[in-house]
Amino acid sequence: MFKEPGHSPAPPLEWTPRVRFTDLCAGYPGRPVLRQLSARIPKLATTALVGPNGSGKSTLLGVLAGVIHPTSGELRHDGNRPPAFVPQRGAVGDTLPLTVRQAVEMGRWGERGPWRRLTRRDHATVETALDRLGIGGLAARQLGELSGGQRQRALIAQGLAQESDLLLLDEPTTGLDPEARRRIGALLTALVADGVTVVQATHDLEVARTADACLLLQDGRLAGQGHPDQVLTTSALTRIWQPF
Repeated sequence: MFKEPGHSPAPPLEWTPRVRFTDLCAGYPGRPVLRQLSARIPKLATTALVGPNGSGKSTLLGVLAGVIHPTSGELRHDGNRPPAFVPQRGAVGDTLPLTVRQAVEMGRWGERGPWRRLTRRDHATVETALDRLGIGGLAARQLGELSGGQRQRALIAQGLAQESDLLLLDEPTTGLDPEARRRIGALLTALVADGVTVVQATHDLEVARTADACLLLQDGRLAGQGHPDQVLTTSALTRIWQPF
């Protein structure tokens, strides 16, 4: 499914899926969104979810994260820990009275609970996430005081603090300057090398083309899957985005 001769690093057919779903349907009361999706997310790779607004990218991420329940179909996770979900920056209010450190500490709530004191190991995990994202010096700053790129790195650090082997990101580079996009792209590549499977929804075709695999969505249906060079062709994009 993911192999295309002459292109590297296209995930080969024998790669182990981290997530697989068959005939997946999901949506909201009175508004179906995903319709009969069948695909797999390769383990230890980056997968880009691509499609126009309303195509179902965020809904699929929500299903993979477990915050949206499928209405029908089968969904299987081949992992030992719950996914870590990083929403769009706009989903986190600028006025929330949270420091960067407090926001990253929230990533430990799934393990510890929101009302229990963090352990020494929890604090060490938070410090590692802050350092990995290069924002240790911003730990005492308010989230609302940060630039877009800094804030996005804080949200990704919160995801890393969950210590999951599956990181789900919704438009992590939208609205960022080229340097911020480059830094986040390099980080995601490094995370895969460290054993994390990364799935990101994106409008940015340049970002999508650097992924190992791609799912192309249109009106809640799967319009293509495979290596980005195979999926993101001019004809496919013209068909989905009019005009291209």
